[in-house]
Amino acid sequence: MVLLQRFFIAAFALVFSAASLAAEFVRGDPEQLGLSAERLAVLDARLKAFVEEDRIAGQVVLVLRDGKVAFSAANGWRDKEAGAAMSGDTIFRIASQTKAIVSTAIMVLQEQGKLDISDPLGRYIPEWSDMQVAVVPDGSVGYVLEDAARPITIRHLLTHTAGMSYGSGPAQDRWEAAGFQGWYFANRDEPIAETIARMGSLPLDAHPGEQWIYGYSTDILGVVVEKASGMDLQSFLQQHIFDPLDMRDTHFYLPEDKRDRLATVYRPGADGVEAIPETDGMQSQGMYANGPRTSFSGGAGLLSTARDYARFLQMTLNGGELDGARVLSPKTMELMTVDHLAGIPFRSGQGFGLGYYVLEDLGANGRLGSEGEYGWGGAYHSTYWVDPAEALVVVYLTQIIPATGLNDYNVLRNGIYQAIVD
Repeated sequence: MVLLQRFFIAAFALVFSAASLAAEFVRGDPEQLGLSAERLAVLDARLKAFVEEDRIAGQVVLVLRDGKVAFSAANGWRDKEAGAAMSGDTIFRIASQTKAIVSTAIMVLQEQGKLDISDPLGRYIPEWSDMQVAVVPDGSVGYVLEDAARPITIRHLLTHTAGMSYGSGPAQDRWEAAGFQGWYFANRDEPIAETIARMGSLPLDAHPGEQWIYGYSTDILGVVVEKASGMDLQSFLQQHIFDPLDMRDTHFYLPEDKRDRLATVYRPGADGVEAIPETDGMQSQGMYANGPRTSFSGGAGLLSTARDYARFLQMTLNGGELDGARVLSPKTMELMTVDHLAGIPFRSGQGFGLGYYVLEDLGANGRLGSEGEYGWGGAYHSTYWVDPAEALVVVYLTQIIPATGLNDYNVLRNGIYQAIVD
């Protein structure tokens, strides 16, 4: 009986959620948008299989072409144990998808004349001046400290070439002792500016501008936003991005009346996926509802929906504007979505812009897509990309960590591009 009830709940939710996603955008006829409905059905079946095989509890997918819904789905469970079906308005921890939004905030401030991305970081956060780098001499098992070859700039932070990881570099012992490892900040009961100021006393992993290293760069940028604007990060994003784009469900911490819409985080188990207990640290359900609600993590702190994040991405595809609200100029968007690494090693066929990977060589990358595509993803196994050549916006949200053995990213990408017939 319980299984039968769950079936009817899921069936109803699928119909409802598809309608709710469509209600936020104009739903297009896939055939008129240049996609084969028959081929999209293949994608739909393959995505549902991940839920049916209990490899993922649930997922929400939203694909726009020419600003219209070409495909959408909400499969499985928001909370499997409670029998709560996934829906189009489910709220997800988007983790590092926060980075693109905060990078956009930095560019808004440049357009306002309040900073320049060539500025040294120390101008805004003095504790990040005169940095040292932990260097491992050849043949050594330890490290020595040397003065950084150059100051960290805001552009270094935007491109992840500032020299710091998530506390896993040569001086890991010092980062760990200081309490800085991993991307999770929601449990910290202090303003992010105080946290980042303390972090500035620790040695870098590499000289600024010389390596691509993924880490705290965008959390630091969040503090730059606060210093340059005179506002806390939440307020700045609300005023300059969320409100203009009608991103009504994007928050650092959940309002009380939205708590029942937050998806549960799962992990692979012996008999399918299992919910992660609250007490399992960084990979747990997190303190996004009941935590101190003080620390605004610019690198990984936001919650959002497929609808909200698609609106943000459509703005970028439109050259900085959506529904009459201009967030950035077209030239700023152009600068953000070209490679800035200038030969620094990254990924095959890809460079990195100001907040996004950028696809530069389709053949070298070896995946379906288009040169000029840009995107990123999040630790809870969410992903997104924008393909200007095909006028595509893709948002895929789920909550599983670690995503061991999953190939759903490839299924999603292959399924979308094989459906394009015009």
